Amino acid sequence: MKRIFLLLLFALPAAFAQAQKAGIKSNLFYDALATVSVGAEIGLTPHWTLDISGNYKGWTIQGRRTKHWLIQPEARYWLRSCFSGHFLGIHLIGGQYNMGNFRANFHFLGSDFRPLKSNRYQGWGAGAGIAYGYAWILGKHWSIEGEIGLGFVYTRYDVFECAGCGKRTENDRAHHYAGPTKAAVNLIYLF
Repeated sequence: MKRIFLLLLFALPAAFAQAQKAGIKSNLFYDALATVSVGAEIGLTPHWTLDISGNYKGWTIQGRRTKHWLIQPEARYWLRSCFSGHFLGIHLIGGQYNMGNFRANFHFLGSDFRPLKSNRYQGWGAGAGIAYGYAWILGKHWSIEGEIGLGFVYTRYDVFECAGCGKRTENDRAHHYAGPTKAAVNLIYLF
């Protein structure tokens, strides 16, 4: 899956670069959370673009395990013209995670995050959603965009006793999540 993402990330912009605008981007929100984020977007028509973004975090910080990888392809419709102003999107989401050993003393939209303090969750998820965003042009090649998305994610996971060790206590559990599926403040270089 990672190889397919990298192939799409680099091959699609090259295929359309001669006739269409294209851009590469990084989500500053994820970057601030020590998660590597990279994306590419290509113009397909004067109002449609295809955006593919991915995130990766493969390390533990201060004993808190939040390792994951995630890919999110999205079709966008721009109300004025590509890469400028308001846009609406439809996205897919998929990835794997390994999370535990951090305090999250709250419930959010039917999900209880309190067990993350004493348990580790390892699994995968897939889903879809809709999004709204706005892009501000900063210069000839630079822009910044904000985006928020809502949707549904289905996930399956195993539960372990603690973040760094412990035996498996639950196997192949399912969870249905409905709520925010995308939050981005992207810095973009257009070419």
